[in-house]
Amino acid sequence: MSKEIPNAKNSVTYSEDKISAYSKLLERDVAVAILLPPNFESSSTKFSLLLLNDGQDMDKLGVKTTIEQLVKKDEIENLIVAGVVAGDRLQEYGVTTQQDYLKRGKLTKAYAKYITTELIPYLLYKYPIDHSAKHSIAGCSMGGLSAMDLAWNFPDLFQKVGVFSGSFWWRKRDSSSRFYSDHRDRLMHRQIRNGKLKPGMKFWFQTGKLDEQSDRNKNGVIDSIDDTLDLIAELTRKGYRPFHDIQYFEMENGKHNLETWAEAMPEFLKWAFGKTN
Repeated sequence: MSKEIPNAKNSVTYSEDKISAYSKLLERDVAVAILLPPNFESSSTKFSLLLLNDGQDMDKLGVKTTIEQLVKKDEIENLIVAGVVAGDRLQEYGVTTQQDYLKRGKLTKAYAKYITTELIPYLLYKYPIDHSAKHSIAGCSMGGLSAMDLAWNFPDLFQKVGVFSGSFWWRKRDSSSRFYSDHRDRLMHRQIRNGKLKPGMKFWFQTGKLDEQSDRNKNGVIDSIDDTLDLIAELTRKGYRPFHDIQYFEMENGKHNLETWAEAMPEFLKWAFGKTN
């Protein structure tokens, strides 16, 4: 029996690069892991950019392998990925409008300024990224909250945002307080409610039914799902259309971990960079 030999012409291999520089804004060295399409240096094509929070987790999320497989199957376009290695996640990630009730999120404005005024301009200078297109941003858990906050506040830079098990519980008051209110105290929800429609923006949300066990309002639905669905409701009231501007992907056995998010990654990439989009 002859052994099937893979067709080298159909193989897709992304190259890896890494940049690192000291940021005065964040007062730390910031490393960024880069994934680049085959023959990007000689290509006349300009590529879309995906910015990822928690770039240190790109390998465990299977980003490179998943992109290569989807490109080989002609399901997505080639793209450039920049994964920002996290520093102090509880201070750099969050909501830029306000710190949470434990004073976490002190560096969210500095992180936003780093992304928008330092990193993206440098990426546009160094790599063949399409300057005319708006970019995509994604993240998991706290990184997902940060991605949503950045996309919402910088719609001129970001058009699409992907959130895996987003920490939309981020709040200004402890939920155990008798004064706590989901409506008033969840910071991302309030930011959207008080904001204006940003035309053209698109949102992708993932949750898992095993993300957690907490159920603040005792309605039989875990908080991560409740918080995400409530955020989708806020976006819908703002004028965004479910199934057109908003996609929701709920995983029956999904947990709050990298393995689940890696399993969901192909769905996000096909949504954000699919050939039919």
